Amino acid sequence: MKTESLNVLGTPLQICGLKPKTGFFRDGCCHTGTHDVGSHTVCALMTEEFLEFSLNKGNDLVTPRPEYDFPGLKAGDRWCVCALRWLEASEASVAPPVVLESTHKKALEVITLADLQYHALLA
Repeated sequence: MKTESLNVLGTPLQICGLKPKTGFFRDGCCHTGTHDVGSHTVCALMTEEFLEFSLNKGNDLVTPRPEYDFPGLKAGDRWCVCALRWLEASEASVAPPVVLESTHKKALEVITLADLQYHALLA
């Protein structure tokens, strides 16, 4: 079951990415729910630095996994990342830019709004 779909700004959660289709529910949004133990709530624009950081932490987001309908990511893709991984990347100075309107409010349980705003992708 999905939790209430508001973003960190308190407005309706917007689509993060459809190509590739992102989100814990693979619906293009950073919705979350009780089964999303990783809290895939931060809509981020992938960068080479973040993808390498994630790979070095044991999470390969680059290699395609057809069995999971996962095409692999490249710099420029938008993806719902785990709030704790994003925070960890921020502390290592490799946090990818964030789309605030597409970042679920649950991310605020782990990350401050000020941190997200500092890394906000400007339209």
